[in-house]
Parts: sequence; C-alpha cells; structure tokens
Amino acid sequence: MIRILTDSASDILPAEAAQLGVTVIPLNVTLEDGTVFRDGLDKTPSEYYAQLAACKKLPTTSQPSPELFERFFAEAAAAGDEVIGIFLSHELSGTCQCAKLAADLANVDNVLFVDSTNVCLGEGLLVRLAVQLRDAGKTAVQLRDAGKTAVQIAASLEHAKEHLHLVAAIDDLKYLRKGGRLPAAAAVAGGMLGIKPLITIKEGKVALAGKARGLPGAYVALFKKIEELGGIHPTLPALAGYTVAPREVAPIQTYLQDNLHRPEALTRQIGCVIGTHAGPGAFGLAFFDEALDIE
Repeated sequence: MIRILTDSASDILPAEAAQLGVTVIPLNVTLEDGTVFRDGLDKTPSEYYAQLAACKKLPTTSQPSPELFERFFAEAAAAGDEVIGIFLSHELSGTCQCAKLAADLANVDNVLFVDSTNVCLGEGLLVRLAVQLRDAGKTAVQLRDAGKTAVQIAASLEHAKEHLHLVAAIDDLKYLRKGGRLPAAAAVAGGMLGIKPLITIKEGKVALAGKARGLPGAYVALFKKIEELGGIHPTLPALAGYTVAPREVAPIQTYLQDNLHRPEALTRQIGCVIGTHAGPGAFGLAFFDEALDIE
C-alpha cells in the first residue's frame, strides 16, 4: 500500500485528510504569551485570525517534532507500506529536512520525499494530485498514471510541480515582512497606502508578483496573473483559499465560471501557520497550468 504524508501547511484538515486517505503532521504556532498550539488541530483559523489582528507581536511558527515523523515512518515500514511525503517548500521551512532526519533515525528506506517548492493552496493541490494518481484505478477519474508505483507517482509529482502556481492578494505585507518571508524592500514597495499587493511562489520563495489599487483592482490583477502563468489546466481542479470569509473568493469563482467557463474551484480556509505570514484578508488561487501533461 502507498501512504501519502504531508504537513499542516497544506491546510488539509483532519476530516478531509481521512476522506482522502492522507496523514497530516501538524506544524506549531507560538503566541506572544508563549502558548503553543498545533496547526489544524487545537484552534480554528477563524478564531486565530480574530486573535492575530489584535497581536502586538507576530506569533511564530515552527516545524513539527522529528518524533512525529519517525513514529509514522516506523509504523508504515512495519506494515510493509511505502510512503510518499509531500512538504512545504524547504526555502520557507525546515519541515522537509526534519522529515528526512526522522527517516534516517527510524532507519527506513520506504519513504520518497517530494519538496512541493510551494505552500498552502499549492501544496494542497499537489497532495490531492498524489491521491488522484494513487487511487486512479479505483475511481471514475481515469488518468494514464493508473496503477503506477510509488516511485512513478513521485516522479509525476516532481514534473507536475513545475506547472503548479499560487497567486494571492495580500491585505497587509507587514505579516510577511515581520515573519521574514518577504524581503523588507519588496514589502515597502508593495505596502503603499491603498495598494493591494499580489504575491506568488517563485523557486520556492515568496515573491511580489504585482500590485493594484483597491480590492476590485486586486481581483483584476490576480486574473491577469493567472493568464500570464499559463492559464488553468482544463481537467485538473483549482483550489481557492480565503482567510476571514468565503466571500473573499466569490469573485474568483465568478471569473472561473463566467469568463473561463470552468467549474468552480475547490474552496478552503487558509490555516493558522500560513495565515500567520499572509495575515487576515489574504485570498488566492492555486492551479496547474494548461501546459501540464500527466503521463
């Protein structure tokens, strides 16, 4: 059997993880008073964003304990299962390296590692593709990858991530700047009064992708950026994400349906770890571009 493992930066909550047949290892968030909670388990994102907006000092995020990974790898090895681990970009977190260390400590060789070079909605899409490839022979969605081995699936994911994009509008770049996920110069350039910055993930790092005046302009800029990045794949799902309220992605759904004549994207709330750095009011879309060919 092939087990799929990811971290909570993928924003796959426990109920969906069980439905997908995926194991999610939680990252941690430490509040300004020293309280530590597990991302996706101990606090809902909505509760957290209300708290985050009032914080004088930005909470910190940290990778999981190696012991959590080590225990999972040992259990999989004992069952004779293979593992495909899909993690957030190593440029943004040490989680992938932590998982590799745990595999060494557990002395197992049944694990294949895929650095998503992405995060949040993008990482979540790659995990869902892994599930689709693993389960293709069992579902109505038939891909040419049906029946592939873990090695072949991991290779397909490595190929697919080159066509994976995340575009998000940010309400305030101070969160990315304070968290060290965006250079101060870029944060200043995108932080002018009334300006809504756009970010993307480039070579595994957060990059400023543009800026627009006001919220309506941010949506228009986001739609233009989607086209610049190669458009949305016609058969693979896209994933829309919001922080505070689902209405933040309503214009994205309208654009997909009315302008592109595509089905609505899956919609999920951005979790606490990524929300710490994106800040309340962020929203975005992850998608595979039209050039992706799954073989």
